[in-house]
Amino acid sequence: MRAALLGQMLRFGVVGCVGFVVDTLTLYAALALGAGLYVGRALSYVVAASGNWALNRAWTFRTAPRDAAGRQWLLFLAVNLLGFAVNYGTYAALVATVPLAAAHPVLGVAAGSLTGMTGNFLLSRSFVFRPSTEKIEKICG
Repeated sequence: MRAALLGQMLRFGVVGCVGFVVDTLTLYAALALGAGLYVGRALSYVVAASGNWALNRAWTFRTAPRDAAGRQWLLFLAVNLLGFAVNYGTYAALVATVPLAAAHPVLGVAAGSLTGMTGNFLLSRSFVFRPSTEKIEKICG
């Protein structure tokens, strides 16, 4: 059971790294289109979170029951609002108070991503990708 949990955590971290790249690329594209630091970041977060949901559904939590995709995506976004608040709050605080972060928003994105990741894993595992009892019994017993 511990190995399975560790594997999930590792895969969740890899997906988070992919999400970080998507988040950053989307932010810089939004900035180039004139979105601004805050609106661009909100947009980039939604794009990255949507990609993360898809990757986590297909890979990290592949043994979890398959709820309807649209419902599960909305639930993923909803339960990760706490992680988003921490993520976005960290980003906003840094770009507002640290000139280096304002000049290089990727620093704020990185700091925000790291602060929100643990909560997002726990919430996602507990509420979005709950393992079924039958599958747990097959793994453990």
